[in-house]
Amino acid sequence: MTNQTANIMNRMQDNIEVERQILESIDKWVEKEVKPIAREYDQADEYPEQLVEQMKELGLFGATISQEYGGLGLSATTYARVVMRIAQVWMAPTGIFNSHLIMANCVERHGTDIQKERFLPRFATGELRGGIGLTEPDAGTDLQGIRTTATRREKSYVINGTKTWITNGVQGTCLAILTKTDSTVCPAHKGMSLFLCEKGDGFTVGKKIQKLGYRAIDSGELIFQDFQVPCDNLIGGEEGRGFHQIVGGLELGRINIAARGAGMAEGATKMALAYAKDRKTFQKPIVEHQAIQLKLAEMSTRAEAARLLVEQAAKKFDLNERCDLEAGQAKYFASESAVQNSLDAMRVFGGYSYSPDYEIERFYRDAPLLCIGEGTNEIQRVIIAKQMVARSD
Repeated sequence: MTNQTANIMNRMQDNIEVERQILESIDKWVEKEVKPIAREYDQADEYPEQLVEQMKELGLFGATISQEYGGLGLSATTYARVVMRIAQVWMAPTGIFNSHLIMANCVERHGTDIQKERFLPRFATGELRGGIGLTEPDAGTDLQGIRTTATRREKSYVINGTKTWITNGVQGTCLAILTKTDSTVCPAHKGMSLFLCEKGDGFTVGKKIQKLGYRAIDSGELIFQDFQVPCDNLIGGEEGRGFHQIVGGLELGRINIAARGAGMAEGATKMALAYAKDRKTFQKPIVEHQAIQLKLAEMSTRAEAARLLVEQAAKKFDLNERCDLEAGQAKYFASESAVQNSLDAMRVFGGYSYSPDYEIERFYRDAPLLCIGEGTNEIQRVIIAKQMVARSD
């Protein structure tokens, strides 16, 4: 064995041990801190302040930020495994750091050196936390249809417009806002720019949006009225690059959504299995009934397939390879698996599934969001098909 090979193997072993320690810490935290309060905070739709502080201590706000900027520097693969562990119990908290890390990823990939040094250490500690402001009342999937404008003045830009359905919009303190800096250029994406906006005069929260699921985590409406942001906060320092910057960041976001789906699919399976072993009908546990066995087998297979697709997409991302096909496949299949497994688990639970005394009803309410967020599953299928055609040439 050469010294180079030995060094590579030693680094790999070190990485495996670090990942093991991180996942062990996450498992303990989920069991001790997350699981006991999930139902209460979901039902009350109350922001889990104490969990946020614990996330800071665990380093989750810097999970994928490089160590040179104070982050953990986790690979997308390890990050996805962290997300899956949390989502098996409560999906919503993963949104607090996912949107935040998409913003951080945009800065680390595309920001100037000054922007990286100024923002990334504060993102990593959670001193500044937030997310991305893309969706508008008349523009969701079609980002090129946004109307929020950023007009250049001498040393600043003036932003006007409204964003909606923004995760961390209420509780967050800094958000990456997608704007139009040139409304005349064609195609429209060439006139779009991304700004780091810390809350201040002219940047207000219109309302917190009430939701069927994904409660306790704020989704807000953001209003910009002559909000001035320094020119230095234009990510990358050049206009017209915002669309491509944010689309690249969404690859990590879609891996996160896929990981949430895989985690929820696994969590629903575990709950259904535990209940089926305990619940009895006709003098025997319902797990011994063939109809229940068939359903559990389908759920387990679906959850495992989702996990493998997530791992595939994350590994491509870690290799800095284009992974819109793999991320799209993982996001599409894992989110649909979460929906189907939550529904199948409800059928295993029977009438009790309609009671908030059992966690499965929350899974049933939370899961459909995954089919919508970070690009609808309809769009994912279009992306998958287009990439299949492109890669076949």
